[in-house]
Amino acid sequence: MKTMYQLSFIAMVLLFAAGCKKDEHQVIYKGGTAPVLTVQQGTDVSYVNASKTALTLSWTNPGYQFNTGISSLDVTYNIEIDTAADFSNPNKKVITVSKDLSYSFIVSDLNDIMLNQLLLQAGMPHTLQIRVISSMANSSAQLPSNTLQLTLTPYAIPPKVTPPASGELYLVGSATAGGWDNPVPVPSQKFTQISPTLYEITVSLIGGQEYLFIPVNGDWSHKYAVKDKSIAGLSGGGDFGYDLGDNFPAPANSGTYKITVDFQRGKFTVTPQ
Repeated sequence: MKTMYQLSFIAMVLLFAAGCKKDEHQVIYKGGTAPVLTVQQGTDVSYVNASKTALTLSWTNPGYQFNTGISSLDVTYNIEIDTAADFSNPNKKVITVSKDLSYSFIVSDLNDIMLNQLLLQAGMPHTLQIRVISSMANSSAQLPSNTLQLTLTPYAIPPKVTPPASGELYLVGSATAGGWDNPVPVPSQKFTQISPTLYEITVSLIGGQEYLFIPVNGDWSHKYAVKDKSIAGLSGGGDFGYDLGDNFPAPANSGTYKITVDFQRGKFTVTPQ
């Protein structure tokens, strides 16, 4: 019996020692310092300067501290560009940078962000909010920088997809009441032109079917379509182009939908009504 007690005591000591040894090797996060963001502005945002550097963002290392020392490895930086001071705009631009402490924008890229991501009007000054958020693995230990405000004026660029020269757009396909018959019934399957690059229609769609946009009613020569109809979520909107190979997929459920076609951005959206 005495031997059994001795063995039990030794086992408990060994377990305690193993636990202490495990604690000694545990890595503990102790904090860091929020990055300090600065900007160096380059050339003016204009079409003639499209290939030149518009601005360069630089920020300090957050110096993440652990009980094992300071680490600058595997730090990710998300650059956020928005028009809302609290960065709540669903269209805000996020650019991910690994390890580097600076990022430069050429004029054409920055202009594209303003026009096609933030949906800002060309030829008018707009105030942009810019910040950097540092983080470690799995977006942990996030540290937001100070916010910079810049006033920039985007310039007009050609639409990503050429709008119909006719100024008209029609809906055709098995998802519509008119089916694939061409010409299509009007005005029920004719889009309303909102601007030279924006068209809208509110229409009943048959769930699980397909459709196309055509610029000339009764003519199959050209169409607006998608590259790959199997892309997840495409029934609710996405990229489209001129004379591409696949039909637009309709939403799974039949109902009334608003289809918006934005030739400037090369995007379409399908919204239930």
